[in-house]
Amino acid sequence: MKKLIVGNWKMFTTTAEAELLVERVDAKVLPTHGSEVVFCPPATALENVKAKLNTLKHKQSYSLGIQNIYDQDEGPFTGEISAAQVKDLVNYAIVGHSERRRIFAERDTEIAKKVAACLRHNITPILCVGETLAEREAGHSKRVVVDQLTVDLGYMTAQELENIVIAYEPVWAIGTGNFAKPDDVREMIGVIRGHIEELYGEIHGAHVRVLYGGSVEPENARSYTRIAGCDGLLVGGASINYIKFSEIINLSHR
Repeated sequence: MKKLIVGNWKMFTTTAEAELLVERVDAKVLPTHGSEVVFCPPATALENVKAKLNTLKHKQSYSLGIQNIYDQDEGPFTGEISAAQVKDLVNYAIVGHSERRRIFAERDTEIAKKVAACLRHNITPILCVGETLAEREAGHSKRVVVDQLTVDLGYMTAQELENIVIAYEPVWAIGTGNFAKPDDVREMIGVIRGHIEELYGEIHGAHVRVLYGGSVEPENARSYTRIAGCDGLLVGGASINYIKFSEIINLSHR
């Protein structure tokens, strides 16, 4: 299976900057990189980036994602974007990112509805789970992630698991430079797969795609993609630096 490398640009780049960024990444990506790359620009740039991706030399390797969606298909929800509105634009949607949980107080019950909305419209949700520093220091990492998964996947069937990606992103590692040690990531990926197995069966636990995210840089990317059971990376700050992001992509399959 190809590694999945997701770039979350957050609230950075204008539309023109977003188009230039994907051009520059494409120019540095090696033909042999062997990964599926998902660009997640701001929603304002989605249409332009999609058009630009179709002109690039490695376009067959690229997909487009949105950073967040609302759980309803339509209605009087000022400022929100539904899966129904972007289903013809994007292949993926980031759901439950720690910044959504922390800054916008999103609860797991809401996140579960967003996962369901994605699946309803054939968008692959990239479901983010992970513990805070306080939870980690208290020894609650495993319980927090298991509890999040239990609720977040509450509307899913076992058959739909092949259409979902789970990203383990420890909150204490995001944007801090304090990245998780590979052994810790290996353990938590095992926890995630083990819980999926309990909920849906052994086959699904083994085959669900699981990523790592949290201060991913070219210097540490290979240490994560080499972990058994790690299917790729969710990259934040480094994904808006075309030199760093292209290097991460090029390293991901080695």
